[in-house]
Amino acid sequence: MRVVMFGYQTWGHRTLKALLDSEHDVVMVVTHPKSEHAYEKIWSDSVAELAEEHGVPVVIRNRPDDEELFQLLKEADPDIIVANNWRTWIPPRIYTLPPHGTLNVHDSLLPKYAGFSPLIWALINGEPEVGVTAHLMDEVLDAGDIVRQESVAVGPKDTATDLFHKTVDLIAPVTIGALDLIASGRTDFTKQDRSQATFFHKRAEEDIRINWSWPAEDLERLVRAQSAPYPAAFTFHKGRRLEVLGAVVSEGRYGGTPGRIFYREGDGVVIVAGADARTGRNHGLAVTRVRTEDGRELPAAEYFTSMGGYLTERP
Repeated sequence: MRVVMFGYQTWGHRTLKALLDSEHDVVMVVTHPKSEHAYEKIWSDSVAELAEEHGVPVVIRNRPDDEELFQLLKEADPDIIVANNWRTWIPPRIYTLPPHGTLNVHDSLLPKYAGFSPLIWALINGEPEVGVTAHLMDEVLDAGDIVRQESVAVGPKDTATDLFHKTVDLIAPVTIGALDLIASGRTDFTKQDRSQATFFHKRAEEDIRINWSWPAEDLERLVRAQSAPYPAAFTFHKGRRLEVLGAVVSEGRYGGTPGRIFYREGDGVVIVAGADARTGRNHGLAVTRVRTEDGRELPAAEYFTSMGGYLTERP
């Protein structure tokens, strides 16, 4: 099939590579300009550069809603559009233009985790698995019929970075497998159960600030979810920002005021956290490694020696 690809960053780059390695013919690529947004500078392999290396025409757009792009798409005459990590709304006259419409590749197990940063949100929320879905685009974001979907388990120590590498390897089989099904003439695909749908927004500074009233189990997942190269989860100690780079749920149970620096346990320093209403347990978060405002990384025990006091949500 003749394919136009809409894509951005490493997800779009992997999709384009899979298409270029397949029997399908990539006739044009549409991608975003580089962004200075913190999350969009992560995993920022260039879709444009890969396309140009293979002689594929490239169009740069923030939004695909202008007449010039529409005419270029008509001239490219694709059988289908494939979109992955396209960051803005695609209008109906674009996604319905090819005979087979538009196949969107999304890094979650739809209908759950539509929207942005699904791997991070899924890890924070304690999901047992994550994955990749290829679905046909319609008027509702990430809601069209599912053509192909694959999942991987979330391990007890997995970080968001681990999950990125697990799921990015699913892009080629999911995308090319879905295209092959469509090319074979299949039209009966799986309707999404909208009663199970969830939608999440872009991650921002407030989403990585530690709230010590959360249960320790949730905070431990937040720390893993904000693994490098993502911005680290942070708190404040004596008015200064402190990033938490490593933490585990304490073995012992510690009650008291959330945020109180309480006790040395193993390699960590226990910070009192909120009670977990689901389990009835009240563990602390044993912080093992931190980064200070001036960029020093050090063991938490070394940092907290003789300092005491509280960790706070705000300075």
